[in-house]
Formats: sequence, C-alpha cells, structure tokens
Amino acid sequence: MVAKRIVLHFPHRLVDQPIVYNLVKEFNLQFNILKAFVTPNEEGLMVLELTGKRENFDKGVEYLQSCGVRIQSLSQDVVRNEKKCTNCGVCVPICPTEALVVDPQTRKVLFNNKKCIACELCVKICPPRAMEVHF
Repeated sequence: MVAKRIVLHFPHRLVDQPIVYNLVKEFNLQFNILKAFVTPNEEGLMVLELTGKRENFDKGVEYLQSCGVRIQSLSQDVVRNEKKCTNCGVCVPICPTEALVVDPQTRKVLFNNKKCIACELCVKICPPRAMEVHF
C-alpha cells in the first residue's frame, strides 16, 4: 500500500470534470481531501491524501498527468523559513497533526513536513511569519 499527500493543480478546462471520482472508479484508490479551491473558469487546486496499491497508485498518477493535472508532493509546498523562525512555539499547540513540536532538550521548534496537512493554521498564527505555503 502507498499513501501520499499530494497537491493537484487542475487547468481551468478540467474543473468541472470527475477526475478524482475516476481515481476511485478506475484505479481503486482512496482519497481524503485536505483542502480544495475550485472556481469555474480558473485553475483548481486540491490537496489530498491518496492511498492504494502501488500499481494502482502509479496508474492513477499517470492518468492524472495524461489529463493535464500537475502533481507535486505536499511536503514541497509547506516550509519553515529558518531565518525568520524565532522558536517562540506559538505554532505548536495550534498544529492538529503535531507536525510542529518543541524539542525538549534544545527548546527549538521542529517541523515534520510529512505530518503536515497544509491547514495553514501555523501560517496565520506565526508572529514572524516563518511558516510559508507555496501552492
């Protein structure tokens, strides 16, 4: 089984097509939508966790690309700017997945982007604006 958090960028011509439905029907994949921005006549963006057998997952990704959907890993999009971060820890209690934690020895804030679901709560609350989302 493969489970990955990915960002899908849909060209405006596809926003009214059942692309994600076809991942379930044709490739037996499961998905959990973490975030979606879809506006008619504009590019659509969807952050989702996609799960399934490796072969089906690979075929599903191939299908998305053949439709013109641009795919990227979610971990590429949520970053912490180390130069801006003051390790104040304000972001830690707001993070629903514990992607942000305080190291008990160094007292520095650690960011595990593999746990991140791009909810952007940390972006809104971070005083020095060290958390950044690049969709």
